[in-house]
Amino acid sequence: MDLIAAIAAGNTPSAIGIVRVSGDGCDAACARVFRHTAGRAFGELEPRKLCFGQMLDREGRVLDQGLAVRFPAPHSYTGEDSAEFHCHGSPAVLRELLDALFSAGARQAGPGEFTKRAFLNGRMDLTQAEAVADLIHAETAAAARNAAAQLDGGLRRVLEPVQDALLDITSRFYAVVDYPDEDIEDIQPQQVAEALRSAQDSLARLLDTCRRGQVLKRGVRTAIVGLPNAGKSSLLNALVGFDRAIVTDIPGTTRDTVEESALCGGVLLRLADTAGLRETADTVEKLGVERSRNAMERADLILLVSDDAAGLGNRTQEYWEDTRRLLGEVSGTQKPWIFIASKRDLSGKTAGSLGVIGDGNWNGPAAYVSLSAVTGEGMEDLEKALAALFPPGAPEEAGSLLTDQRQEEAASRAHKAVQRALEALENGMTPDAVLTDAEEALDALGELTGRTAKEAIVSRIFSRFCVGK
Repeated sequence: MDLIAAIAAGNTPSAIGIVRVSGDGCDAACARVFRHTAGRAFGELEPRKLCFGQMLDREGRVLDQGLAVRFPAPHSYTGEDSAEFHCHGSPAVLRELLDALFSAGARQAGPGEFTKRAFLNGRMDLTQAEAVADLIHAETAAAARNAAAQLDGGLRRVLEPVQDALLDITSRFYAVVDYPDEDIEDIQPQQVAEALRSAQDSLARLLDTCRRGQVLKRGVRTAIVGLPNAGKSSLLNALVGFDRAIVTDIPGTTRDTVEESALCGGVLLRLADTAGLRETADTVEKLGVERSRNAMERADLILLVSDDAAGLGNRTQEYWEDTRRLLGEVSGTQKPWIFIASKRDLSGKTAGSLGVIGDGNWNGPAAYVSLSAVTGEGMEDLEKALAALFPPGAPEEAGSLLTDQRQEEAASRAHKAVQRALEALENGMTPDAVLTDAEEALDALGELTGRTAKEAIVSRIFSRFCVGK
């Protein structure tokens, strides 16, 4: 393939910057921009060993001092002749070095083109390529560990036995049909059924990982809801660690949703602080309340915050009616939610005073937490509740979670096709009916791993990458 080059570091000054090169004519181009201190030709440098020398601009003038390393094909990231230059991280130096490589015959690499070449050259499958992007964008240690394990082939190792079983079934069918005069052992329906059931169970277990995988990758969309002045904004500020939302004693301060991310209990929360849910004649506040309800509908988790500072006897009938209505709205979503009794520092109690309200005909909370967003009392209880609600999974599961909607959709199609094949076999249908569904399952799995993925799908995946990766 043609020669590509790109800066593999950010556009801000840093201690070290990296420029990557890959493709035909790599050694010759690099020889024009790097001068080894001992005078050795670039193509003679020891593979995979950093060598000190001078970086040259397009006119052959010394630009910087640094390190170069060459990776001969096929033992490189892309599977092609490749190289990297490690120099000082001045954006100006990096741009000049890149320009010198362009002058030597390289062109600018597109987003994710290095990894795309690794995929096209068989150095990794599509799940591993997606793991590269997930690793770059990981926001938690758990997400990074899962992406690293998937890059190491964790998901591929789960899929390979399923693909092998389906290939064995289809090849046996073809052998019997295409070579009826050969001494080929007849197909045993019981053996085929067992293989299909095993494939079905494996795919079902894989699909069960979707929720955990997507939580790891994108976090949990979380709506903080409650009546006005319940302590929602204070909770958001406590979770993110700084004053992101305005907090006052005046009800209705928050008129719009305020969004931020925070790590709590090892769970990445995509928080949305919302306007207080109450009936109001204020036009602007009405819009805020409507946005609050929309945020609740989009959320994966709801944190229902209730003011626990005032005594039971000091609360009005209107308060109880609003609280009952709000409980009904939250529980009616059929989503997991946590009841948070706020302002514990002002309540003088170690537990919330607000119990079950109304007739009890509502979906109860996943947890009940009493806390103070100001002093931090009870925040550890919220962390424990979140960790229990969104467990990280067993360490051995790392790398075998479906983290992408594309992966989930392909695995789901494979699972359904295997189910149809099994039903066709059990209902005594002709072998070609079983074969058709088994091949459809194989095609779906091939799309998942990249064996049969269409160019449009592949291009869309690599468009997520940054330039230089």
